[in-house]
Amino acid sequence: MRVRKKPWAKKELETNPHIVQECTKYKGRWAEYFGNDAPIYVEIGCGKGGFITQNAAQYPEANFIGIERQSSVIAVAARKAGDGLPNLALICYDAAKLADIFEVGEITRLYINFCDPWPKKRYAKRRLTHRGFLQSYREIFGEKGEIFFKTDNRGLFEFSLNEFCADHWELSNISLDLHHSDWEGNIMTEYEKKFSEQGMPIYRLEARCSK
Repeated sequence: MRVRKKPWAKKELETNPHIVQECTKYKGRWAEYFGNDAPIYVEIGCGKGGFITQNAAQYPEANFIGIERQSSVIAVAARKAGDGLPNLALICYDAAKLADIFEVGEITRLYINFCDPWPKKRYAKRRLTHRGFLQSYREIFGEKGEIFFKTDNRGLFEFSLNEFCADHWELSNISLDLHHSDWEGNIMTEYEKKFSEQGMPIYRLEARCSK
């Protein structure tokens, strides 16, 4: 997707308090950054920030970090977040390099929402639920951790189920049509709203690992 350049984005990235400058220097020090020992939940590819911001507002007892590699997009997320969310941080970085940002055991949950399905088979290793990525997440979690995954792509969902099972993750709350299930408390992303309005089913699962 082509992202339009925004003339105000540079200033937003430099001055918005939600944007973390030099995020790698906080590796092992995120409790210090937030000023508390609350659990840290991370969204990979947070886009314009609707999902992660709503979570931060609804669950002040946890800390939330949104990661997005496109600077213009994370600038939009930061501007939309507004004030009054001390438990929210936004990072412009490549989420494939989580080990640069977090120490082992520092985060306990990852949200992976509507990631690129990379539909061609030869690109399977680029899917964020490929076992190569799953093993890297497991290493970051340390003793235990969980992934909450949502997609509109059935092929990606089926692929992900197989990958989680192959890497020995425990699955729960699997839904093949989230918005017509009895699941409560769902917070939608921008893409999710768009797809659901088109009548497309939303697939969701939770996966947990432990040593």
